[in-house]
This record gives sequence, structure tokens and C-alpha cells, in this order.
Amino acid sequence: MPWRLASGYHRRTIKSPLKISVILYEYPLHERIRTYLRLEHLFIRLHQLVARVDALDHHFALTTLFEIMDVAARADLKADLLKDLDKQKHVLDSYRGNPAIAEEVLDKVIAEVDQCFAALNSQPGKAGQPLADNDWLMSIRSRIGIPGGTCEFDLPSYYAWQHKTGVSRQADLHQWIGTLTALANAVQLLLKMLRDSGAPQKVIANAGQFQLSLPQGRTFLLMRVALDAAQELIPEISGNRLMVSVRLMQWGEGHRPRAVTEDVAFELALCS
Repeated sequence: MPWRLASGYHRRTIKSPLKISVILYEYPLHERIRTYLRLEHLFIRLHQLVARVDALDHHFALTTLFEIMDVAARADLKADLLKDLDKQKHVLDSYRGNPAIAEEVLDKVIAEVDQCFAALNSQPGKAGQPLADNDWLMSIRSRIGIPGGTCEFDLPSYYAWQHKTGVSRQADLHQWIGTLTALANAVQLLLKMLRDSGAPQKVIANAGQFQLSLPQGRTFLLMRVALDAAQELIPEISGNRLMVSVRLMQWGEGHRPRAVTEDVAFELALCS
């Protein structure tokens, strides 16, 4: 496969050493992180769909590909990614000479940042521009959002493509996805480094409510909440540069969430 995304490289459900299933919720505290998380979500889905061989899975792989193009259409996305990669490199460079830092590991991470920066920077225009120049793909994209719009009488060539072998369709999908590899790798690396910057700590939601005032002089970009899956809790998260809050809910009648009234312990991490 022409990209580095691996199955389950970011799991939403985690098993602790004590075999407790934990559901991880993430809340972006900055708009560009919201975009990165959306792209990551779509790339994970795309990877899973392309790995299968059924025509229906590949139909939804194309749908996901077009969703990625929509999210990546932001004019400032590439500039934001390059700026964040450059910022991370400067931070990593500042660790050189620190006796607590393994130079070999540091060099490896910096090389990975450099590689992502060079690959993304070398691409002209927006991410996925070659896909937008593909008339056949764009004819599918123009109808895929219409209910039933990709029937064989509307798009006979697409219907014929769906009757190719799974291996043949996969080869086409890999070729098209290859135009987005630099974007996928940059998003993956930046989110990994962001997540690694936050240390989880145990907190208590008193009567299902938790609030925390954020320290001034430091910008947090991502909030991570880990809940015991067995409790079947739903967090309603909000936050800004001054404060974050979590309101815990439970399933009620008719799948309507209802507020939790007892104290609940959970893990919280703030990443910057």
C-alpha cells in the first residue's frame, strides 16, 4: 500500500493492562485540530474499505475519498500543516544536547518530520489536485451525493468499473489515494506528536459534572477523555482557551441520554 497508515494505528477503544475496555473521546480546542481529526477519521475509514474486495466497499471508499477532498479543499490547510511541521522541528531541535534525550531517537523523529515536510511541500496546489483533474472521477463525485444517483443508467462506466475484479479496483484506488499520501502522513505524524504531549491524569466528575480552568500562558489544542466502556457513559465536552468542561450522560429510555447524578472517575489529558 502506498501510504503508512496502518490498521488500528489510532484506536478509539483501548484495553488497559488490567483488561478494562476504555473508550477514548477527543475534543479539539482549535479549529485546525478539528480539521486534522476529521481527516484522520476519513483516512482510517478509507484504509479499511480499500483493504476489502467487495464492490460495495469500494463504492464507499470512493465516497470517503471525495469527503477527504472536500475537507482538504481549505485554502490554508497545506500552509497550516507545513507551519505545524516546521514548529515541531524547531521544538525538537531545541532538545539537542539534553542528556535526558536519546540523540538517536531524536534524529529519527526529526528525519520523519523533515520527510513529511518535503513530501507535502513538493506537491503543487491543493492536496488531491490530480483527482480534481480526473473527469471520470469528477463525474462520479457530482452524482454520488444524490440518493441513488450512481445507478447503472446514470453512470454506466462506473457500473462497469464495479464489475471489475476486486484486485483491479484496488489497484485503481491505490493509485488515486497515492495523491493524498503526503497529506495523510503529515496529519498522522502531527496528531501523534500532539497526543504524546499530554499526560493522562485521574479526575472526578462530581455529580457527573467536571470543569477545569486552564492555566494562562499556555495554549492547549486537544482534550482527551478516557471512560470505562462498561459504564456506558456519554461525555458532552466543551472547551475554549480559558476553560474545559465535561458533562457525563447515560442512555435513557428510547436511547435518549440523561444526566448522570453520581460521582464518576475518569482520565483526562490536555495536549499542547
